[in-house]
Amino acid sequence: MSQATQQVREYETIYILKPDVTRDAQERVATRVSEVIAREKARLTSIENWGRRPLAYPVKKKKRGVYVCLKYLGGGGLVAEVERNLGVLDDVVKYQTIQLRDAVDGASVNVNPEDVKFEAVDPPQPGEDEGERIEQILGFERSPERARSDDDGFGDDDGGFADDEPQSAKVETPAVAEIEK
Repeated sequence: MSQATQQVREYETIYILKPDVTRDAQERVATRVSEVIAREKARLTSIENWGRRPLAYPVKKKKRGVYVCLKYLGGGGLVAEVERNLGVLDDVVKYQTIQLRDAVDGASVNVNPEDVKFEAVDPPQPGEDEGERIEQILGFERSPERARSDDDGFGDDDGGFADDEPQSAKVETPAVAEIEK
């Protein structure tokens, strides 16, 4: 029975490459994954390069990565083989696979040849810091005034009153006066 006439599952694998990966390395990873899918008698239905994006948290001291999304049809052993191959490649930082649909008729799925063409993204330009420029634009970096202030966020030790205010500006209630006695 051929792959096109039997019931298969549809999977989606997203893998993340190092942010400074070259175009050739991106294409090598995509080619290897495509070869694994073909060798396992499965069918690649879509490959999308989402480009360089920020990671949810730093991975191997990197804040960004190149995201690639694959969709394919095949059996359960296929996922293990795809992930095994991704795991041994140095340029792959992370990967995850999910099952999209169960019991898909492989013959009913039409694949557009343009959807399975891989398009690599250019490596970062020299001097392009790993996401720090975006942090600066959005104002997430610490300002010099904030860096000099204490870690409690108030910047002083007198209960939040600025140093230029007279101490008499503090209002004491009778309950506070009783407690302090």
